[in-house]
Amino acid sequence: MTTLPHNHHSHEEEQYIVENMPAECTIAAVAEAMKQLGDPTRLRIFWLLCHTEECVVDIAAFMNMSSPAVSHHLRVLKNTGLVTTRREGKEVYYTAADTPMVNKLHHTIEEIAEINCCDQ
Repeated sequence: MTTLPHNHHSHEEEQYIVENMPAECTIAAVAEAMKQLGDPTRLRIFWLLCHTEECVVDIAAFMNMSSPAVSHHLRVLKNTGLVTTRREGKEVYYTAADTPMVNKLHHTIEEIAEINCCDQ
């Protein structure tokens, strides 16, 4: 068990903190997801895909961007595990991954957006 140099907490509090601290790999995965969502374009695409399944062409239209630029952002989001794909013939559809982390990120984004709303 880790012993802290200063005695600011009770032994039970220290033990609870040490036992419940997320593993380094968990922190790394969360940090990577948050890093990728730190880009406003990727955040908007992620938000969109939390609400609907779309192809690259439609996402590009929503974002007012070129399809290659959107494809780049989608590749990053997919590599991070935030979005998944489904192929139907030649068309590929993207949607937010159905994972606990993605669901929590989506709800957190919605809550923060509501708190920090601004005039558009």
